[in-house]
Amino acid sequence: MAAAFDPTIGRKTWRSLEAYHGAIYFAPEAAEAYAAVGVDDRMTGYFASRSAAMGAVTADVVIATFYNFNHDLIRRSMADVWNVVTPTDLVAARFRAADAMIRRLVDAADLDSAEMRRAATIARRAAEAACEQPHGRPLFAANAGLDWPDEPHMVLWHAQTLLREFRGDGHLAALVAADLDGCEALVTHGAAGDVPASILKASRQRTDDEWAAATESLQARGWLDADGAFTEAGRQARADIETTTDRMAAAPYAAIGDARCAELRDLVRPWSAAMASVFGR
Repeated sequence: MAAAFDPTIGRKTWRSLEAYHGAIYFAPEAAEAYAAVGVDDRMTGYFASRSAAMGAVTADVVIATFYNFNHDLIRRSMADVWNVVTPTDLVAARFRAADAMIRRLVDAADLDSAEMRRAATIARRAAEAACEQPHGRPLFAANAGLDWPDEPHMVLWHAQTLLREFRGDGHLAALVAADLDGCEALVTHGAAGDVPASILKASRQRTDDEWAAATESLQARGWLDADGAFTEAGRQARADIETTTDRMAAAPYAAIGDARCAELRDLVRPWSAAMASVFGR
């Protein structure tokens, strides 16, 4: 009988590939591509381009699927965007931006190399396994309905997009099950120490009042102490959320197995490192 798959291997693999996809949220190529179709505002470009696979959805749908951003920010950003550009055109702009970004940041010799083709094949197999389980994952399912690109570097990018949204939708389910609203989720993320609370608060444009209310709520639940640090109960609760997320995200990686997960991490790591250079912009 085969040994059970360790979900933390899936987390490691997702993290190793994350910059390869995530650079699209910071790269200048994205802003240029969105501006070319009429979307000049940075946050509108982010919300609309990421949600465009779902169609001309309302701000409330974006609030629900993105979870932790200031609601007024989303409403301002999404106001009238679908009168400016169609979702189909914005999806196409995003793919063009990803292609240009990867071509700039990854060595040209790697783009159609045997290593890139192998990485694309493995990642696509994992993503296709995720496509067998779309239930309860709206943002993932919308992206899974898009056509696959042809070139290996773009197959890899789209595969990681699917794997990212598959994990993300599951993570939101874990947060809902833990009875955390969007700002409370951010506060626990900050308390965990992976990302400074100040950066989380600013990037999601949460107000001082929202942050204070979320902190007080978590203190009342016994998750945070008087200084806003985790209590043991809070630390365990956050760990449980991450464990649940790992478990719900494991199936695509289990489908390719430990050895191919390790191979994929090794193949993509230098390209992810190159793509991560845009995060400091």
